[in-house]
Amino acid sequence: MTDNKHDIEQPEERVPRRVIGTPAPAASTSLLGPDETPGELSVAGVDLQDEKTAKKGEKLAALCFTITFLAGIAFVVSYVVFQVGDLESTQTSTLALGGSLTLALLALASGLVVWVRMVMPKYKLIQERHAMASDRETRSYVGETFLQGAAESGITKRPLLRRTLLAAAAPLGLAPLVLLRDLGPSYTNFDEKLRHTVWGEKTKEGKPRRLVVEGSGAPIRAADFNSPGGILSVVPEGYEHDLNALAKATLILIKFRPDEIKSGTNVNWTHDGIVAYSKICTHVGCPAALYEQTTHHILCPCHQSTFDAADGAKVIFGPAARPLPQLPIAVDDEGYLVATADFAVPVGPSFWERGDAEAEVIEKGGQS
Repeated sequence: MTDNKHDIEQPEERVPRRVIGTPAPAASTSLLGPDETPGELSVAGVDLQDEKTAKKGEKLAALCFTITFLAGIAFVVSYVVFQVGDLESTQTSTLALGGSLTLALLALASGLVVWVRMVMPKYKLIQERHAMASDRETRSYVGETFLQGAAESGITKRPLLRRTLLAAAAPLGLAPLVLLRDLGPSYTNFDEKLRHTVWGEKTKEGKPRRLVVEGSGAPIRAADFNSPGGILSVVPEGYEHDLNALAKATLILIKFRPDEIKSGTNVNWTHDGIVAYSKICTHVGCPAALYEQTTHHILCPCHQSTFDAADGAKVIFGPAARPLPQLPIAVDDEGYLVATADFAVPVGPSFWERGDAEAEVIEKGGQS
């Protein structure tokens, strides 16, 4: 052992090569300045681990860190592979993400606990109160204790622990970056996707998309929906279980007598007194599903916004800022109700600003 207690002896004829994960050799081991000399460190009250236990702890901790690494990779892969859209796929995605992240964090914590309990020495500490300003000998003692603790932790002596810990932390560091994808849509044309729904898309056969009853998925024949005052909750055919699409495309279908429809409703977008409105309230997006037949009022139960269904679903009460958008509908060759185009205005909450030019185009379109 040399005069400096923290210099590790190496054979003069051979110096080990530095590998990835190994700290560079320090030019000095002093923490308190070149003019101060570390004091003597007492080893009383310290129980050192025997090498057999330390080796076992090293292997167990390394195993835990390896599991953390694999579970972190599994978390990222699960996020990419298991996409959401319906209840079943959402459940699978949640189970895969939650299970892999739980395993990663549990294995990481277990590895650190094993490291501390089986590799590092045990100390008996007594807190002594002194003056706030420490003397030179105390500061030297603190510096030497820190350096000794770093050596006893095994971070330099046991490269397997060090490298597996670094590998375990790498995928966990990427996890927050992967989750940033959920802060916004996964498409670049944000404005385009925000303002349109699947009602504007044709089927694979190039035909207009049919209106089907929510829950049963049965198409609606206009001749069968012939009772004035009737109401149905409607979704687009082919998207009955796509939660992302239904969040914007769910409709309320209402049957009126011809003399009940007022000027605010675009009669060119109706069929035989049947009118289709967005079910998504324009206040904060709650389902406006309550209907009063005698007054033709649509009520949103969340904040009591009320719309006149006979007059273009105009707002007559509550905090909603604009009417429920109307969907243009017609019948196909078999007499089933279909959407002839998408909504003329965005559905849902009015959290974006529409320019005067756009409002003018929409107003003209509603009068055509």
